[in-house]
Amino acid sequence: MSKNNIVVEADAGVHLISRHIYGHFSEHLGRCIYDGFWVGEDSPIAHTRGIRRDIVEALRAIRIPNLRWPGGCFADEYHWMDGIGPRSERPTMVNTHWGGVSDNNHFGTHEFMDLCAQLGAAPYISANVGSGTVHEMQQWVEYLSLDSIGPMAELRAQHGRREPWQIKYWGVGNESWACGGHMRAEYYADLYRRYATFCRNYGDNKLYKIACGPGNALATPEEDYHWTEVLMREAGRYMDGLSLHYYTIAGPSWKEKGSATDFAEDAWFAGLYKAQHMDELIRRHGAIMDRYDPEKRVGLIVDEWGTWHDVEPGTHPGFLYMQNSLRDALVAAITLNIFNQHSARVRMANIAQTVNVLQAMVLTEGEKMLLTPTYHVFDLYKVHHDATMLPLRIECERYAGADADMPVIHASASLDAEKKIHLSLCNVHASESKELRCQLRGAVPTAVTGQVLTGPAINAHNTFEQPDLVRPVEFGAYSLHGDVLTIEMPARALVALELR
Repeated sequence: MSKNNIVVEADAGVHLISRHIYGHFSEHLGRCIYDGFWVGEDSPIAHTRGIRRDIVEALRAIRIPNLRWPGGCFADEYHWMDGIGPRSERPTMVNTHWGGVSDNNHFGTHEFMDLCAQLGAAPYISANVGSGTVHEMQQWVEYLSLDSIGPMAELRAQHGRREPWQIKYWGVGNESWACGGHMRAEYYADLYRRYATFCRNYGDNKLYKIACGPGNALATPEEDYHWTEVLMREAGRYMDGLSLHYYTIAGPSWKEKGSATDFAEDAWFAGLYKAQHMDELIRRHGAIMDRYDPEKRVGLIVDEWGTWHDVEPGTHPGFLYMQNSLRDALVAAITLNIFNQHSARVRMANIAQTVNVLQAMVLTEGEKMLLTPTYHVFDLYKVHHDATMLPLRIECERYAGADADMPVIHASASLDAEKKIHLSLCNVHASESKELRCQLRGAVPTAVTGQVLTGPAINAHNTFEQPDLVRPVEFGAYSLHGDVLTIEMPARALVALELR
């Protein structure tokens, strides 16, 4: 009998895994927007109306469902009217949060909505509460979605857009407990109620209003859970979603986060071990939400998550440019498995950040572009978009670190509209392969195909010299007998299987 066993209840699925769990985040930070998505209309790099074409094509391939913008901390110093009209007339601002650099506002509302249209992604706007006004937010909603005569609709038409856009996801502030204003929960709850009141629905455009939730890295857990308690108690009936932020730090502290690529097995273990904390956060915050919202009407929106390492040597410390290794890929896979399993409450998530910042999908260098190991995880997981989550139980060995241990196998399963079962399986052990026995209760598949994502070392990563060192390849190390699938899981690997 194998030491590692999974039972998948193939006929017991109830909850859909929203495709919006696989969302992304783009902030005016470093080279995410400028020299990332936006190269400008005079660039020799192939673009469509200033938006870099190869990035759009890459993200369309993973079916990016939504994109959050303009921040992050930047959102609460962003004044949207500075980013409309002729670009030559837009005022320059100073990005005080990220490097003190100048932002010429050439990428604003029209450019972002154009980007989302090119991507086929739903726009998610995080609006300014920290330094903005109720009137400013109210006018932005009108500018985007008002479908009748009014000053903001006329202003939109003057700037080349007569028809309103469809905008659903609307964040009322960001990290209001820190960079968004260092507010107390009680104060923000009242402020949220006020701001949300004036974010109107126009025509058939219905806003999904998202309140700033917990995630303060400098707070105690009790303070974070207090934030959720207060927000749900005082403002829950006025919101559609409550955000949650969590970053995985492999190093001992925020000041000592550690290298993205130069690390040993202890840091490999630490990153994967800390990624599992997402499960506890969702369960405990979810339990508080359940007391005020037992029907789970309010979604938990994990709109900032991912790894955070030291910046690459020689790069601007405020630009948060870091490489992305096999360790990051498995952190992403573990986290997405957790989201899938909690799909009854988790309705959307946004990994930080899409291009050239933190745990990016894409890195660029001039005209060159590469896909990171994390990108390939999102590619392998797109089969779970809007599929039915299948419950599963895992009994497996433990992978031991110096002071802790964790399950060596992590997994999620779903059933798609064509009745195909998809298994996403991780072996987190740095050096040992593992035999895995998977029983599919309620289904007897007749055909299996697979892919595996791994690398020659725990810190394997893609570079502009070796852009395909870490990428999925065909996988066939399995056998199928009735409803039992036996898999030889390689070390440090993600295996994706399709059963028909």
